[in-house]
Amino acid sequence: MSRKPDISAFLLLAPVHILLLAVLAIPSLYVLWLSLNVSSYGTGVQFVGLANYVTIFQDAYFWRALVNTFIVVNAVVYCELILGLGLAVVFARGVPWPKIMLAIVLMPYAISEVVGVLMWKIMMDPSVGAFSRTLEALGFGLFNWSVSPIQGLILISIISIWHNLPFTFLLLYAGRLAIPSTVYEAAAIDGATPWQAFKRITLPLLIPAILLAMIFRLIFAFRLFSEVWLLTKGGPARMTEVLAVYLYEQGFRYGDFGVAAATGWVMVLGSVLLASFYLYQMHRRMVKQYG
Repeated sequence: MSRKPDISAFLLLAPVHILLLAVLAIPSLYVLWLSLNVSSYGTGVQFVGLANYVTIFQDAYFWRALVNTFIVVNAVVYCELILGLGLAVVFARGVPWPKIMLAIVLMPYAISEVVGVLMWKIMMDPSVGAFSRTLEALGFGLFNWSVSPIQGLILISIISIWHNLPFTFLLLYAGRLAIPSTVYEAAAIDGATPWQAFKRITLPLLIPAILLAMIFRLIFAFRLFSEVWLLTKGGPARMTEVLAVYLYEQGFRYGDFGVAAATGWVMVLGSVLLASFYLYQMHRRMVKQYG
């Protein structure tokens, strides 16, 4: 016997759907339409098809920003994953003053991005920064991130890792706490070493949490903007630009809204492609585990 759909359920969900439509779907479609047109300050809109996409793909600055984004995103995500996994294992095994230690680890996530970047910018100032001068005194040379693009990207990655590591840690720590302690007790009785327990128990059972953390961080890191803009503004000579900064420059400095919109959609497609692989792996694992 077929069951009639409950109209009240659709009505209860309607406000959420309307909100998502107004906040996400309609603006996204407008940006897609804008990416197919030429538009600037005080001018009309002229349809040009895919010309804006051709323009950005022929722009050397776009490709440099794309490469910088790829480098920074991979460095940030995988370093966060390793550090977050290590912290999750250590905290699960027990640390002294756990509440205080947990508050210390989570503290960077409670700090505004602007405040955090400005704090690092002062500490790493080549002339008077405490960290910069300390590194020079220890024999590592002058860390002049304002002149060296490589050092600038390294500092941007460090700041992003420092600020977002608590998010990755929380996901992995929650996944680690969900593993029953009886599994480790049985492994200890069988004579498993801590490394064997980590390799055979912790790591396989944490795969869903790891994939989830990577999906979120890949999407968030791909739109990296604050760290770059507040620290280097893409300099020197636009050598540290990432895609979000390139979009901002095209839209608000040069007033080319069509190219900026096309860049935005390239970023959307790029982040979807990066996340789709891990979503597929998560789906396949869940289907294999639960049938």
